[in-house]
Amino acid sequence: MKHIDIKKLFDGSLVGQKVTVCGWIRTCRDSKNMAFLEINDGTSLKHLQVVIDKSVTTGYENCTALGSAIKAEGTLVKAVSGNGVEVNASNVTLLGDCPPDYPMQKKRHTMEYLRTIPHLRVRTNTFNAMLRVRSVLSYAIHRYFQENGYVYVHTPIITGSDCEGAGEIFRVTTHNWNDTAKTQKEYYDNDFFGQKAGLTVSGQLEGEMAAMAMGKIYTFGPTFRAENSNTTRHAAEFWQIEPEVAFAELDDIIEIAEELIKYIINAVLTECADEIAFFDERFEKGLTEKLRRVVESEFKVLDYTEAVEILKKSGKEFVYPVEWGCDLQTEHERYITEEVFNKPVFVTNYPKDIKSFYMKQNPDGKTVAATDLLVPGIGEIIGCSEREVDTEKLIAVMEERHMTVSEYENYMALRKFGACPHSGFGLGLERILLYVTGLGNIRDVQLFPRTVGDLK
Repeated sequence: MKHIDIKKLFDGSLVGQKVTVCGWIRTCRDSKNMAFLEINDGTSLKHLQVVIDKSVTTGYENCTALGSAIKAEGTLVKAVSGNGVEVNASNVTLLGDCPPDYPMQKKRHTMEYLRTIPHLRVRTNTFNAMLRVRSVLSYAIHRYFQENGYVYVHTPIITGSDCEGAGEIFRVTTHNWNDTAKTQKEYYDNDFFGQKAGLTVSGQLEGEMAAMAMGKIYTFGPTFRAENSNTTRHAAEFWQIEPEVAFAELDDIIEIAEELIKYIINAVLTECADEIAFFDERFEKGLTEKLRRVVESEFKVLDYTEAVEILKKSGKEFVYPVEWGCDLQTEHERYITEEVFNKPVFVTNYPKDIKSFYMKQNPDGKTVAATDLLVPGIGEIIGCSEREVDTEKLIAVMEERHMTVSEYENYMALRKFGACPHSGFGLGLERILLYVTGLGNIRDVQLFPRTVGDLK
């Protein structure tokens, strides 16, 4: 049906004109002679007031239940109070009724409760704002790479290898639950692909292959990890951005990562000012200022060994003790970013044994040319490295980790045919969303979160 987006009314340019709007009723004040509906159609965080004069407006009688979908026709006028606008309705039409057991009757619900009704929580201000920020953030990511000459490639979701080598993959199969295969080989030989297959944990390995022809590429899509974790930062399905750049060493990719983060945060500050102000007020005081500091600051680059020394000399009692060779925990990352530097920090040159097999080994034989970008309030949001191009070193690491080298034949072949230095990183969309919204749980920055034991 012909109607105008509510968002387009708030600049006041259509005041005095006849308009038709559609939306869901968010609040209703009803009296003997008048009724005031606030409706929202999803195009704006702000609600539009529809004023019903019962002596003039027609069709309103069954159009006041919260959650109902309506169409309102009338004249756009300046609001009686404040600087906004409202519609003096001449006619209201019920499009979809809503019964009294509508779960969203209260003005405020806990985030925990809202997770039990994911099909309806999107109608709250919080999820209205989050989804709009997610949309703008995603588009800004594409825009950054497109403006800088990257080719967008679509790497496979079904894969025969585990990029991280950790075994945390979901299997893909067409076998029945009661398959009678007598051996593992027989089981996979008779499956759809004739071999073990799973959902990808990363598009990096295929992305490297594309970069060896196209120079600069990026992927942006869903990834999956069968990690039995119930933390606020982990989900079984999440979206990841992975650029891969040929002829780039670690310093080059660090520069690209910093530029990307500043670009996309600035886009959100500029294009989602109302939403960020909402999150600043409701979820994280000082959020706007925090984000501005990120855009304006120069990120710190800190060697892992130096980071460990800072932590050991801090005098703080950490839950997880700190020694050289340990993987930094969130409490360590937050101390470094929040209490020491008060800005994002790239920690570089991690111990080889705690990082992925594909990372370039440094001359010391103990560390790799890798970095994690740590940010205040969250910890790690980017994992980044230069890739190893020495075939013998790669095979040695894979064998140490009991990986099946034959599953990576095409990946290894890249080192044979015109190998060059190249680097890349992975940025979790949900992680950066947590950072820019101040929301505290990954389940609240996804439309339908997929976590252990939860498939609503």
